[in-house]
Amino acid sequence: MPVSVPVPERFDGDNDPDSDSDRPQSRKAVEPYSRTALPTLQSTSRREAEFPRNEGMMPEERIQKIIARSGLCSRRDADQMIAEGRVTIDGRMAKPGEKADPGAVHIKVDGRSLKAPEIFRYLLLYKPRGVMTTCDDPEQRKTVLDIVRPLVRERVYPVGRLDYHSEGLLILTNDGDLAARVAHPRYGVVREYLVRIRDDLTTPEYHKLMRGTEIDGRHVKPRRAQRDSRVRGGKSTWWRIEITEGRTHEVRELFFNTGHPVQRLRRTAIGPLRDDTLKPGDFRTITEGELKALRKATTNPTRSPASGPRKRARRRPGKVKGGPTRAQKRTR
Repeated sequence: MPVSVPVPERFDGDNDPDSDSDRPQSRKAVEPYSRTALPTLQSTSRREAEFPRNEGMMPEERIQKIIARSGLCSRRDADQMIAEGRVTIDGRMAKPGEKADPGAVHIKVDGRSLKAPEIFRYLLLYKPRGVMTTCDDPEQRKTVLDIVRPLVRERVYPVGRLDYHSEGLLILTNDGDLAARVAHPRYGVVREYLVRIRDDLTTPEYHKLMRGTEIDGRHVKPRRAQRDSRVRGGKSTWWRIEITEGRTHEVRELFFNTGHPVQRLRRTAIGPLRDDTLKPGDFRTITEGELKALRKATTNPTRSPASGPRKRARRRPGKVKGGPTRAQKRTR
């Protein structure tokens, strides 16, 4: 069951994608993309509620990693302890390279019970607009942790970026390995967005969108893009776009480059994760099936289609097979 938390600036009729896709704008346009200073949000009260943990979802890990994560020592030192026979699992001596579920076994080091490592939590949040995707904001603006903190005791943190003016799905977890895999472009996790832009793209503008643009000195382009619906009156359209890199303001920059600024941006999927029932400020535990699918999607690294083909390495000048070196030529 998702947990619903009151948040400021909930959708009105003209800003709701379920209501304005077939109705023209009658009020002022949504604040356009800009890099100007952002306002400070006032905090809101939230009700306390029980929130389910990811029971039974702790994957098996190597014993040395469990020991290191408990804060007792480093992995290298833990390896040495296991080799010296100082570590036991449920009363028997641990073997080098052995794996175990820290929530299901009793591990001891030198006869003392190992401090239980923090249980992994996996949350799926619908981030509202006007909320920072960060653990702490120096300007005291509302953050995603302010939404989940009263109900979640573990220290979770957001995976990836979703800027202040954007909304939609966001993963929060304390599993650093999975977070790194989901966020890193080399694993090619597809992120889908529903975007409302001013007017509509012409055929040449669509091709320009698909060719991509430069962001921070790197060429990026979408994996896929198609028109989803048109607002009545033709003043704006909704587009569905997929990217794999997730660079800062990537979707906004892609459409801005075509001359059609983004009026509203909503992330609708992260890899296999999708939930159209969540409302702004709602969050829930990621199910075991979803977690398994997410791990499968981040198992093998793959080059992002946005990064283009791999360049061939240039041969360094100098020694040529079967011939003299430069130094040898100079002495002749």
